[in-house]
Amino acid sequence: MKPRIALLALAVAGSLAITGCKREPTPPSAAPGAPAAAPAGETADEFVARVNIEFRAISAELNSAQWLSNTYINGDSEMLAAKANERWLTQLNAWIAQARRFEGQQLSPETARAIKLIKLMTAMPAPKDPALLQELTRIATRMEGTYGAGKYCTGAGEATNCRDIGQLSEVLAKNRDYDAQLEAWQGWHTISQPMRKDYIRFAELVNTGAKEMGFADAGEMWRSGYDMSPAELAAESDRLWDQVKPLYEQLHCYARGKLDATYGKDKGQVAGGMLPAHLMGNLWQQDWGNLWDLMQPYPGAGSLDVNSALQKLAQDNLALELDKPGNPGASEAESTFTAQRAAELATAKAMTVRAQDFYVSLGMPKLPDSYWEKSQFIQPLDRDVVCHASAWDMNMAGDVRTKMCIKPNEEELTTIYHELGHIYYDLAYNSQPPVFQAGAHDGFHEAIGDTIVLAMTPKYLASVGLVGEQQQSQEALVNAQMRMALAKVSFLPFGLMIDRWRWGVFDGSIKPDAYNKAWWELKAKYQGVAPVTARGEEFFDAGAKYHVPGNTPYTRYFLSHVLQFQFYKALCDTAGHKGPLYECSFYGSKAAGEKYWAMLSKGASQPWPKTMKEITGGEKMDASAVLEYFAPLQGWLKQQNAGSACGWNPSGGAAAATVATTPA
Repeated sequence: MKPRIALLALAVAGSLAITGCKREPTPPSAAPGAPAAAPAGETADEFVARVNIEFRAISAELNSAQWLSNTYINGDSEMLAAKANERWLTQLNAWIAQARRFEGQQLSPETARAIKLIKLMTAMPAPKDPALLQELTRIATRMEGTYGAGKYCTGAGEATNCRDIGQLSEVLAKNRDYDAQLEAWQGWHTISQPMRKDYIRFAELVNTGAKEMGFADAGEMWRSGYDMSPAELAAESDRLWDQVKPLYEQLHCYARGKLDATYGKDKGQVAGGMLPAHLMGNLWQQDWGNLWDLMQPYPGAGSLDVNSALQKLAQDNLALELDKPGNPGASEAESTFTAQRAAELATAKAMTVRAQDFYVSLGMPKLPDSYWEKSQFIQPLDRDVVCHASAWDMNMAGDVRTKMCIKPNEEELTTIYHELGHIYYDLAYNSQPPVFQAGAHDGFHEAIGDTIVLAMTPKYLASVGLVGEQQQSQEALVNAQMRMALAKVSFLPFGLMIDRWRWGVFDGSIKPDAYNKAWWELKAKYQGVAPVTARGEEFFDAGAKYHVPGNTPYTRYFLSHVLQFQFYKALCDTAGHKGPLYECSFYGSKAAGEKYWAMLSKGASQPWPKTMKEITGGEKMDASAVLEYFAPLQGWLKQQNAGSACGWNPSGGAAAATVATTPA
């Protein structure tokens, strides 16, 4: 995930306790750092040049406050983040107001684009009223903090047992006990209930800000950042979904059969043929990779057990640390604990070095020393932190970092490859003016690292020692494709439905008294998943997904899952690959790296269709490369599903039409 400049940092909700002498607050009219008035006679070109200077300065301050509130969650960091965001949004509102002077003027294409991007810099449009702006930033920080510090607790007193998102996710990933999974899934969804009231008010406030900027609502503003009209973006995402939906439906049908076989038909599916939400190996059903033990078509064919290699790496690092001389005054338990922590950090950094190696093999630079010094690689023990993986460009000039709590498993490894895609995009466009230091559109940013992940073919994994030598066979191919589909194909409808929910919230078609009902209706429609127990309006299940309280637009992730296959195909062609697309790894191709870096360096300086054409030869987003890549798996799935009643009834009623028909 790539945090953008106006997304609030995560911080725990709390209040400041004031002790000692009480200092009177500075009156708002005398507040330092208020936005300066525009110079008299300033031209549009001069305005953009000034904004670029001011933007760079304020972004460094804001990113530092956000980083602090992500890595030291407490009331103090919450206050710092909220106040930094107040200053940022006040400054942004001032720029937007000042930019109106140039409406209707003849501007250079570069200046006109810069002014347009300034207006769209935030996903959280703030009201002009300072009191409402302050309320907005505090609510947003509080919601994110509630998520970041969220734990599910059982018992009381000394018997209290609390589990965080990592521990609950581990249950869904590895424990195949039906009831244990249900408890973990339901437990995590309790953390979002306190956010419901805040989110209702949050939606009202961002809508006020969006309307003051000239948009119908915040959702329309979000859809305006794609060099096309908001209506065209909605239609375009529907078109892309229609391309890939048949493939998802086949994967859904196969998964249902496997769940039926594992848990029994009475538990393996929900009424209407939908998949039980708590059995998909993931808290939000967005990635089914943890179901590999159930879904693997041909056990043992083309071993892709990356986890074993990473666990061996962790064990070897622990052995090395245990062999080092310890503190003479420390107990055996203390020495062992110190060695374990050092080994965890060494393993996390080694996994990151492995990911860096792919980018360097393409001719890209090594990460700066400051990256290794300042990034969060493992979860600290002395404070609450946000473990949700993210990539950070702190100062638009090379201070880049990632924030993770890395564990030695395949999912975490591929996440590192993904996050470094953001980092290398940042480094490539750092030469651009600050206003243009962004992705061609936000889906581009999310696709960069995942394009590299597609090139992590079985042969590549074997070449770097993460799996054994691969034997070519049809069974091994199907296994490899299934492994990738469980991550990529399963995600597609999830990537679409989150913003469909928020667009409805923002435009008023989804009312506060139907938040949860609408959430599960959309999950049923797009994903074909459902909860096995009632989820009434006392819950706020949307808030159990980070990007909702974090206010991160999500259509970008759906688009990225299309774009990454387009980019992958283009880079494979550049690398001179011959043969089926799914066999291509452009690891080590300087020609592919040069083409990729050239695209990354453009940032947001030109409309994305032009950037798209430079790398792919075409100006449209298109899912045909997804279908080309997964053609062997789709054919295999149709054979496996033959005779099954595929599809699902979104309403759960027997009379309703199913989404898909029985495959031919």
